[in-house]
Amino acid sequence: MEQKQKNYFTPAALIIGASIVIGTAIVAVTFYDVKALSNVISVTGSAEKLVTSDTVKWVSGFSRNVSADGLRSGSADMKRDLRIVRAYFTEAGIPETDIVIQPVATSPVCESQQNVFYDKSGNQNCNRTTGYLMRQEIVLQSSDVEKVTKLTQEASDALIEKGVVFSSQSVEYFYNKLSDLRIELLSEATQNAKTRAKKIAESTGAKIGFLQSATMGVFQVTAKNSMDVSDYGYYDTNSIEKKVTAVVRASFSLK
Repeated sequence: MEQKQKNYFTPAALIIGASIVIGTAIVAVTFYDVKALSNVISVTGSAEKLVTSDTVKWVSGFSRNVSADGLRSGSADMKRDLRIVRAYFTEAGIPETDIVIQPVATSPVCESQQNVFYDKSGNQNCNRTTGYLMRQEIVLQSSDVEKVTKLTQEASDALIEKGVVFSSQSVEYFYNKLSDLRIELLSEATQNAKTRAKKIAESTGAKIGFLQSATMGVFQVTAKNSMDVSDYGYYDTNSIEKKVTAVVRASFSLK
């Protein structure tokens, strides 16, 4: 009976013993990983530069309200308005190649909101039409940022005096050398990360070694004195003067 009990407990003892050995090995591996991780320092570096927009995009337009039976005369008036606007831009020194004239868009003016309905394409229609709104957009894109900016401030008043119902819709500013600047700033941000890592390491009596990894963060293009940022990157188009910021997450070995 005692022999049977001894045989019964022997496999259990082996399993317990093996578990202890495996557990010890896992602890040893974990300790090694933690020790290895302690030999790496991760820091964030950044670099920024102020730039001036080199391209401006201005969307403007003019319009006419006509009666339900006045589309023909309204079309003639729109053509006259376009000639006046073209001449104004030309006199201001804007080349024809910088100007894109969009087709005239015509939409019905409904007698009341209750008469409004939309077709499958989302176009507005009326059960009872009292007239039409005719509108033509002009898209101006130029590298002469200063000239166009001045024009956006003066055009409405000048053209309204000439009998054109003119309005400015949007003005956007862009920097077209961003790709080249990105490479420059990434290099500077990485160097900044290295400097930070070196200072932190020196404060603990260590030194940094090789670069282990580097991850580029999103680019932020903001107004000159703005604090706007976004997790997905930010691109300001409202300001002529912009600040471009690059961020790099870098890890260095310690020695």
